[in-house]
Amino acid sequence: MGKYGTIKIKLGDLIVQAGISKNKLSHRAEMQRTQLNNYCNNTISRLDVEVLARLCNVLGCQIGDLLEYVPPKD
Repeated sequence: MGKYGTIKIKLGDLIVQAGISKNKLSHRAEMQRTQLNNYCNNTISRLDVEVLARLCNVLGCQIGDLLEYVPPKD
């Protein structure tokens, strides 16, 4: 975690809540399955606002449902 904190992507939780498969989500959000897995595993280094918008649209959620700011530990 950086000295300013980090952003946690809560996509895995939202997928479970929505009851949608990763394959169906990747198709509807027009994403590669590997890219979707990287978002689910929090292994991306730069967020793509277009991808985030597509995910929110398909999942019917707000950006705050998808992203969480985790402050740095003192």
